Amino acid sequence: MASLLETRKLSVAYGGVKAVKGVDLVVNEGELVCLVGANGAGKTSLLKSLCGMVPTSGGAVHFRGESITHQASHEIVRHGIALVPEGRGVFSRMTVKENLEMGAYARNDRAEIGRDLDGVFARFPRLKERASQKAGTLSGGEQQMLAIGRALMSRPQLLLLDEPSMGLAPLMVQKIFETIREISRQGVTILLVEQNAKLALEVSHRGYVMESGEITLADEAKSLAANPDVRRAYLGE
Repeated sequence: MASLLETRKLSVAYGGVKAVKGVDLVVNEGELVCLVGANGAGKTSLLKSLCGMVPTSGGAVHFRGESITHQASHEIVRHGIALVPEGRGVFSRMTVKENLEMGAYARNDRAEIGRDLDGVFARFPRLKERASQKAGTLSGGEQQMLAIGRALMSRPQLLLLDEPSMGLAPLMVQKIFETIREISRQGVTILLVEQNAKLALEVSHRGYVMESGEITLADEAKSLAANPDVRRAYLGE
């Protein structure tokens, strides 16, 4: 299996504080890989460094074998990497349709963009019903659907998801995770950061456990879910 994304000894620091400490991580083409860990473990910092939102302080990021370590966010998007940020980050004063169109800003294939918009509306009928509504008036779950739909509009080769279940009601969490699984089945490679380790491991092929900025465990998702240390620390058992 060919690696799509690979980090080597990747580090991120804020001032003198190291948030990510020499992380080696691989996401292969077609995989759904999760990164689980407690709040403050460095998961979000790692994701942000992958898409150029925070600078790395050491190490390297390779995408399809090419270094993207010091590239700007807009350049990284053009490689085919899309982030669904923690807190969703929708443009609250723009309509649902305008938000989705923003996801395709780097594209100029108008007819295909229209088809992809129809595809997002088919996946999320609720967004179609609210296409002309301001995004800021949507519920948290609807905003999460919109954030995922907006990312899909860029036709990503790699989708980065940061805490997609955060702040959502249990039924909506199930819906979002069903969507994530379906997107994965359709061939989109996904790196999922999620505090709900149980759900994350259920939908993933492989997983990494991050503690205090370091990867402490890496294994098949099923093996991690059965690991007594993981069950005790993250699955409440």
